[in-house]
Amino acid sequence: MVVLHLFRVEGCWDQLERGASLLFYGGHACDSPSLVCIKLDVAGKAAHEQTMTDRLVTSDKRDLDAAEASLRPQSLDAFIGQEQARANLRVFIQAARDRCEALDHVLFAGPPGLGKTTLAQILAKELGVGFRATSGPVISKAGDLAALLTNLEERDVLFIDEIHRLNPAVEEILYPALEDFQLDLIIGEGPAARSVRIDLAKFTLVGATTRLGLLTTPLRDRFGIPIRLNFYTVAELELVVTRGARVLGAAIGDDGAHEIARRARGTPRIAGRLLRRVRDFAAVADVPIIEAELADKALAALEVDNEGLDALDRRYLTCIAKTHDGGPVGIETIAAALSEPRDALEELVEPYLLQQGFISRTPRGRIATLKAYRHMGLSGPPRLSTPQGALFEGDASDDAEPGDGESQAGMG
Repeated sequence: MVVLHLFRVEGCWDQLERGASLLFYGGHACDSPSLVCIKLDVAGKAAHEQTMTDRLVTSDKRDLDAAEASLRPQSLDAFIGQEQARANLRVFIQAARDRCEALDHVLFAGPPGLGKTTLAQILAKELGVGFRATSGPVISKAGDLAALLTNLEERDVLFIDEIHRLNPAVEEILYPALEDFQLDLIIGEGPAARSVRIDLAKFTLVGATTRLGLLTTPLRDRFGIPIRLNFYTVAELELVVTRGARVLGAAIGDDGAHEIARRARGTPRIAGRLLRRVRDFAAVADVPIIEAELADKALAALEVDNEGLDALDRRYLTCIAKTHDGGPVGIETIAAALSEPRDALEELVEPYLLQQGFISRTPRGRIATLKAYRHMGLSGPPRLSTPQGALFEGDASDDAEPGDGESQAGMG
């Protein structure tokens, strides 16, 4: 009797989504016709999940970002932006190398796409040591963590992405490994169970998280070098775009780089993605140099406007501004109107709109600001039911009495 064990293999979802037939025997992929073939069909994924992952301006990593690895800088000098973080890391790395010691554990925190994984790889290269990478959800049991830690050499770097998603039981075992470089494991069950302590090589753990608040305090306090990454300025993103174009072998003008950079939402990952799509338009149009005019036309065709908003962002703003007269309106109502899940709107759409001042949150719900109305080319709400109402009234009637706006706002 042949027993087949089916596993989800990380990195195989591209094939699965294309309807590929995969066979696993004992945890290994096989293509033998003599074995039973198991076809995995994930074509029925939720439509809203496809919508969110298909967004061009999302900062989350996508399967199509495989070419991003070629754009990654390989040293601190080549890394653009995060000046204070780079300066501090350079000092810590040099000190560790001079003492021939393992670097203290490092925690990178910040929104997706700012370079946490890239900096982790650079750390290992600058230290001249080995690099192992994994992610929090992958380490599901203590044996997985033990296999990773016992295979590390002296001063190696272990990178755990999304470390806030570690299994709590695994996290407890990680504590003595970080402090004492020892691993305590329980072997066996019942009366025959015994504790085994394994000495580990002195290593450096580099954790990355997009949700610093979800990291438990005991784990967070064990990182000696916490580093917060911030959004990039347009000038920094211009350098990122220019360097990326040079790596891709595409000629780009300064105005073209600026046009892409100002729509990249302060995120290098989005800048690289937009650059690759604009390069495609330039290649089809047989344009030798990417200038501002071509970049503008290409990004307009991709529905990315001059503020970096895409079609979903504009639908969100239109729902508040037009359908609900500027708000306030609850997030559940917006989610139902857009046929999108609430958590997706709160995590993927609203943060950027809040940062840029297009919406504001109040106890009564979301409100479209004056900037949102101006961006969409709309007049103010017909009823002055929001704190912005007086501003709209002032714009609409310059010869109105000063007291009129106040009295009307008070009545609203």
